[in-house]
Amino acid sequence: MTGGGRGIGRAVALALAREGARVMVVARTAAEVERVSAEINAGGGGGASAHHATCDVSDPESVRAAFAACAEAFGGGPDILVNNAGIAESAPVAKTSDEMWARHLAVNLSGVFYCTRAALPSMVERGWGRVINIASIAAKTGAPYIAAYSASKHGVLGLTRSAALEVARKGVTVNAVCPGYVETDMTTRAVANIAATTGRSAEDALETLHRMSAQHRLVTPEEVAALCVLLASEDGRGITGQAINVDGGSVLY
Repeated sequence: MTGGGRGIGRAVALALAREGARVMVVARTAAEVERVSAEINAGGGGGASAHHATCDVSDPESVRAAFAACAEAFGGGPDILVNNAGIAESAPVAKTSDEMWARHLAVNLSGVFYCTRAALPSMVERGWGRVINIASIAAKTGAPYIAAYSASKHGVLGLTRSAALEVARKGVTVNAVCPGYVETDMTTRAVANIAATTGRSAEDALETLHRMSAQHRLVTPEEVAALCVLLASEDGRGITGQAINVDGGSVLY
């Protein structure tokens, strides 16, 4: 579980633990993964066990170390990989720096690739596995000022579909979950950025995000986690190569 220290990642880690999964919680911030791991071990995840490790998914060596820690803790590679780590920054295309562009591709796309590449061999060997990539509705449609983010998430869909076809007959599924705006710290920062750049109040900025959903609301992390639990289950074995929206109807494909 990458990006497992807060928001969607924390919700997915807890949801999988409640289903009896042993969870390896990884992220860049040690205090956050320690807290989520302790929450699961204390019973917040239904009594399942958890371990944690720090990992920068944009660094292949860091990914290798995290997978080695998982193998040491659980006796092998993961049965379920949730690629959730990500960043989101905004700027007009003409003002998107080389560094900002590279950061998004490194974390949001290369990070998914490095972790998926590390996980698939043992899944194929066992004849069972689940890869769940947390993408975004920005993986399906563009929007002003998020070219780097949207491009990286579009790339995640291409990787998802190609990997899914490679392992479709080997008991392994690969899917993407595409949330809209979710009640997380990332959305809070987006609201603050909209307010700062437009001079509008935070309440007005949040209302703008609400209006992007046909349900006129933000999605909760738990709603995203519920879909991940289905995709991770045996009941979800017929779903692969898909990009499934959890966005209140804002993008209808």
